[in-house]
Amino acid sequence: MNILSIQSWVSYGHVGNASAVFPLQRLGAEVWSINTVQFSNHTGYGHWTGEVYTGESVRALIDGIGARDALRRCDAVLSGYMGDAGIGSAILHAVARVRAENPAAVYCCDPVIGDTDTGVYVRPGIEDFLREQALPQADIATPNRFELERLTGIECRSIDNAKRAAVALAGMMKPDGLRCVLLTSLETETTPGDHIDMLAAEGGAFWLLRTPRLPVSVNGAGDAIAALFLFHRLRSGSVRTALEMAGSSVHGLLRHTAEAGSREIVLVSAQEEFVAPSRMFAGVAI
Repeated sequence: MNILSIQSWVSYGHVGNASAVFPLQRLGAEVWSINTVQFSNHTGYGHWTGEVYTGESVRALIDGIGARDALRRCDAVLSGYMGDAGIGSAILHAVARVRAENPAAVYCCDPVIGDTDTGVYVRPGIEDFLREQALPQADIATPNRFELERLTGIECRSIDNAKRAAVALAGMMKPDGLRCVLLTSLETETTPGDHIDMLAAEGGAFWLLRTPRLPVSVNGAGDAIAALFLFHRLRSGSVRTALEMAGSSVHGLLRHTAEAGSREIVLVSAQEEFVAPSRMFAGVAI
């Protein structure tokens, strides 16, 4: 499997491509990574150094890969944090070029906007670009609850509303695509306080995965979930299997992180969780 991943990069820690690439490689995928930013560390620290790349520089790298006659072998494009709205057109340029050479390729859009504890943290224009241009080209979308609510205008305080929001988001996506939605984090009135839910929807079916809440607050787990879900959805052809494998792997990763007392997810020491999760959780049809 060959995946073109267009996301942020940090030198210290694991978010964006620094979170997504290694798990995919550990599972056997070839990953062609293009970085939208290069920062010293993620912005949650409050201080960082580095730069945001331009759309032109990202496009040049895409065309450079295309010059190697590689795009016809690309199975998926994965996009995450953009840094600047101008990068969006370069991402869609990549999607168009890949689909022209391999019509079976899929586009997985992680619509990074913000989170419940931070609010919106992307630059102006990015949220509108995601809603109006990126999602209409996407086969798979992997928002968190905050992002799903922002994109659809539907509050997800109940399972029924979360399902309605997932359907609404799917309706915004590529008409002849998979229209597969993964809600990477969900807390509703029925979620036990010591657990966290994930919800996957595709083709009118809904699956809920519930895992124990862990005493850890880190960045980058959502980037790993999106990458793992994309990989397993492509390999298995099953949204339920993708949900179970991605959710179980990331729970194992976060358990190792909590045990290590680390502020950064411990991708390397927990790498076996990507191949064979130490504890499997079952998705339940709802």
